Amino acid sequence: MSDLLDDPVPGQNMPEYTVSELSGEVKRTLEGSFGRIRVRGEVGRVFKARSGHLYYDVKDDRNVLACTTWKGQIAGLSVVPEEGLEVVVTGRLTAFGAQSKYNMNVDEVAVAGQGALMALLEKRKKQLEAEGLFAPERKRPLPYLPQIIGVVTSPSGAVIRDILHRLRDRFPRKVLIWPVAVQGSNCAPEVARAIEGINKLTPGGALPRPDLIIVARGGGSIEDLWGFNEEIVARAAAASQIPLISAVGHETDTTLIDYVSDRRAPTPTAAAELAVPVRMELLAWTGEQGARLARAAADTVQRRAQRLSDLSRALPRAETLLDTPRQRLDQVAERLPNALIRGVQNRRVKLLDISAHLRPSTLRGLVETRRDRCRNLASRLSLRPIRREMQAQRDALTRLSERLDTAQTARVDRLRQQLDATDRLRETLSYKATLERGYAVVRAEGEVVTTKSQAAKHAALEIEFADGRLTTGGASSKPTPKKPKPEPPSQGSLF
Repeated sequence: MSDLLDDPVPGQNMPEYTVSELSGEVKRTLEGSFGRIRVRGEVGRVFKARSGHLYYDVKDDRNVLACTTWKGQIAGLSVVPEEGLEVVVTGRLTAFGAQSKYNMNVDEVAVAGQGALMALLEKRKKQLEAEGLFAPERKRPLPYLPQIIGVVTSPSGAVIRDILHRLRDRFPRKVLIWPVAVQGSNCAPEVARAIEGINKLTPGGALPRPDLIIVARGGGSIEDLWGFNEEIVARAAAASQIPLISAVGHETDTTLIDYVSDRRAPTPTAAAELAVPVRMELLAWTGEQGARLARAAADTVQRRAQRLSDLSRALPRAETLLDTPRQRLDQVAERLPNALIRGVQNRRVKLLDISAHLRPSTLRGLVETRRDRCRNLASRLSLRPIRREMQAQRDALTRLSERLDTAQTARVDRLRQQLDATDRLRETLSYKATLERGYAVVRAEGEVVTTKSQAAKHAALEIEFADGRLTTGGASSKPTPKKPKPEPPSQGSLF
């Protein structure tokens, strides 16, 4: 009986759990016991999965706590965890039964102290500087007088009123206000979206695109200004195609956006002064420049007029400018007919002289003489190599003779064509061709008569026509028959 009541194995009557039941109990115990907690430590390994979830470790000198921030929770973080950063994370402790691990689901991250913030700021600054975002050559010049100014700031603060008041005093311009949160977790994403949104506006559209952007905020602590130290804001400002002025905090406050912006203003009011000039000063300067321009133009015109007057007195009369060229033309015209005739004659003599030395019969005789000599030498030589060499030379000589005959014939033909062309030119320039067109030459006592007064002095005149001559006022004469044109020499006469 005692055997039935006694427990042979200690603990045998304890309840049994499945693995899933045990994991669920552990998870409920952790979540129920700790609830929502805050943990301080240094961020270790950081990994962002393809799904968008963020996995990282928070550690101290002895232990490591695995942390998870789901994709939908990342946008609500005021600080994105970075390796080596000391933070305070807030969330709920839970367990992951599939791997028998516990971790913390974090929905809020804060930097642990101002020293850590400054270390993070310095790290980001060095990273962006290494990428060249602070380089002076990236800075764009500000427009001298922008038509529209975009202001990214809080619509309810004193900053926007200071900017509008200063613009109204200096040079009224159209202002496009893009309202954003200027501190807190929403500050960085809203400012970045505002800069990107202004750059995406269409020029001349329903909502015009500004020519200049001012990102402004009043002074505050480093925590209040931290949104302008976020990397997303700095990269949005660096990527802006519109020139950007940063006016965040007071003169002693410096944020990352100040380094990447095109110009930094110590205060929002100073940003308005950098954006536009003073209208009254500009009007005064424009009037002064206009007066200087008018005086300079009048002085220039007066000096040029005086210079033109001085130069005009040194110029000769217009009718005398052509006297020398006209006289030179007459002299050349008188020498031209004789020069053409002499040129044709000289070329004809030169052609005859050259053709006398280049007769084909002379070349043929020379070739025959050389050929007979080669035959005699060949008959005296019995060596076969010498005969082959002689035959090759004979063939070369024959080809050379044929080439000479061809070249001589072509040259003679070319010279004959040049001679014919020169002779035709001579006939064209001769006064005989003018007579063929119906003109006549009047002579008296062998001299040419060109005026009526000269003709009246003579009793008899001789008129030359194309087909002969006729004498008037004296004994009549029969028309002189026209001389036949000399035939050009035939090819045979050249040789």
